[in-house]
Amino acid sequence: MMNNQPDWLPELVRLKDYEGKWGTYVEVLYEIFRKDFKDSRPQFRSSDVACQTNPLHQGKEPAFWHLIQGDGAGRKPDMRRCERIGWPRAILENANSPKIRIWETQRGKDNRWCLWYVEEYLVVLGERSSYYFLITAYPTNIDHTCQKLRKDYERSL
Repeated sequence: MMNNQPDWLPELVRLKDYEGKWGTYVEVLYEIFRKDFKDSRPQFRSSDVACQTNPLHQGKEPAFWHLIQGDGAGRKPDMRRCERIGWPRAILENANSPKIRIWETQRGKDNRWCLWYVEEYLVVLGERSSYYFLITAYPTNIDHTCQKLRKDYERSL
């Protein structure tokens, strides 16, 4: 784990720790996802956080694939996303940490909540009447992404 990270943030899960075996690595990542979002649901603002469960692809939920793959056509595995598979739940469970900025925003007609861990990782939730929905989560330490998120956060204050 990097120096100055809180003890509640899980260690990175690296492919090299599984001898570069992609199949084994995906199963390890999926077990973390399953534990964090299927076996029990995290909470945000005292409500459950659900995620997309259908249609399955290779026996795994769309939300799982979205958490470990980059954006764009032919979504390919993004190692930075893979390594941080345990971060979304940890960030949700520690939303009151001073290291997490939280703001509400609109995307079309949808109400969304952003939880941004010290300009490094973003979790985006959709708000429903009785629960929240995991939309995405990804590393943000690219300059233009951080600048945009900073502006969004400052506008929400």
